[in-house]
Amino acid sequence: MKCSSRGKVYIVGAGPGDPELITLKGLKAIREADVIIVDRLVNPEILRYRRRGSEIIYVGKRPGDKGLSQDYINRLMEEYALKGLKVVRLKGGDPIVFGRGGEEMEYLSSRGVCFEVVPGVSSIYSVPIYAGVPVTHRRYSSSLLVVPGMEALDKEVRRVRLKEIGGKVDTIVVLMGVGSAGYIARELIEGGVDPRKPVAIIERGSYSDQRTILTTLECLQSSIDRLGVSPPAVIVIGDVVRLSRRLMWFGSSIYDLLDEGC
Repeated sequence: MKCSSRGKVYIVGAGPGDPELITLKGLKAIREADVIIVDRLVNPEILRYRRRGSEIIYVGKRPGDKGLSQDYINRLMEEYALKGLKVVRLKGGDPIVFGRGGEEMEYLSSRGVCFEVVPGVSSIYSVPIYAGVPVTHRRYSSSLLVVPGMEALDKEVRRVRLKEIGGKVDTIVVLMGVGSAGYIARELIEGGVDPRKPVAIIERGSYSDQRTILTTLECLQSSIDRLGVSPPAVIVIGDVVRLSRRLMWFGSSIYDLLDEGC
């Protein structure tokens, strides 16, 4: 890719929460950055590694909050790069997995802004394993489906057709799904998935206050309501969830509701 800017943007994945899960390359970019544009889900502890004098700009949005537009964030990256500065766009998890990293790459490329992507440890698999749930396992899960809790509002047609595909995979990981958990459960059950299918809800995965709830698909929404689950949380649906009872190795806040019913 040809670029004309004197500065450069590094789109960096910060990992799921535990600051030690950031990559060495991501850490190097942070240490050398002039400007760091930070999303809400990035652990603030990571910013301790920035160099003295670097500027931090917070652009994170809370669920349901319009906050700063993506267009504004795009223009912010471009503005600083055109000044000849080293810019880090720091995003939680991996920047390309439901993180609009691809959109930001398109924008920067269209404007001739030099950029580099530093992949991060994704919450797709890292948050579940912090709760003792391996998303694949030779005996229990040979296929994996990853879906967002909500698709972009400007889409004319929904691309995630849970009724059609939910029953054809062993394990489903839902990111950003707390607000739409009831809808997701209904779609899967109507599509033929067993209502008693085990589900793990992992709130603030890999943080010191991680909380894990084990429940069933039919009780997913009631479990969220009962325990007051709030984002960020990862939802895992599949038989592999039962392994959490034996393999849980991190965190002490565990609610096992698998055999309780709704």
